[in-house]
Amino acid sequence: MDKKVLAVVAGEEITEEQLNEFLKNVPREQQAYASNPQFRQQYLEQLIALRAFAQLGEDEKLDETEDFKKIMENARKDILAQMAMAGVMKDIKVTDEEAKAYYEANSQQFCKGETVNAKHILTDSEEKCSAILESIADGKVQFEEAAKEQSTCPSGANGGDLGEFGRGQMVKEFEDAAFAAEVGHVVGPVQTQFGYHLIKVEKKNEPVTAAFEEVAANIKSTLLQQKQNEVYTNKVKELKERYVQQ
Repeated sequence: MDKKVLAVVAGEEITEEQLNEFLKNVPREQQAYASNPQFRQQYLEQLIALRAFAQLGEDEKLDETEDFKKIMENARKDILAQMAMAGVMKDIKVTDEEAKAYYEANSQQFCKGETVNAKHILTDSEEKCSAILESIADGKVQFEEAAKEQSTCPSGANGGDLGEFGRGQMVKEFEDAAFAAEVGHVVGPVQTQFGYHLIKVEKKNEPVTAAFEEVAANIKSTLLQQKQNEVYTNKVKELKERYVQQ
């Protein structure tokens, strides 16, 4: 199937396999459409156009010009550099033992501080906020319904739910009130730069340290990059001493 001929340009065949290779260069966000017939046809037309222009360049003997030779020489050097760097880097690896040792030596990096799950209602005046609080306290309305009906924050559509957040993620006045509140109690009005809030804490979460298995891939990626940077720096120094004349 990959050898199927899709077009012939100046006597040269364009196969399914060549189109698939060409499609590997499309933007990542478009890769999902690679099997769509219309999408493939669009890129086939582009490939045909490129081949046609290349043939035009040959007909006009552009490959014999000095500009062409300079571009090809630069491309040759770039390719050689990339292949040489790949060769230098190919044996660099990070073992499970190295990753585990880093995890144990830097456990504070993987500690997630205390968090809360909370909901809120935002209003533009203290009087309105207090009136809503009174209605909730009297049982006339549930917190979530009041949020949907009267909160000016987009979270109101979800009953005021802000999800889970930690310290430093909210403005200080709101954060202080939320972390000081008892679970299930409504506190407020709390004034911030955004207006007046009623806050209902649903849950408080103690600090936790992520398990090694959760962060192992990220640790290995970080250590691999560190190793590669070190090898690259040392190799550049070596090559400068070998090849560069000051």
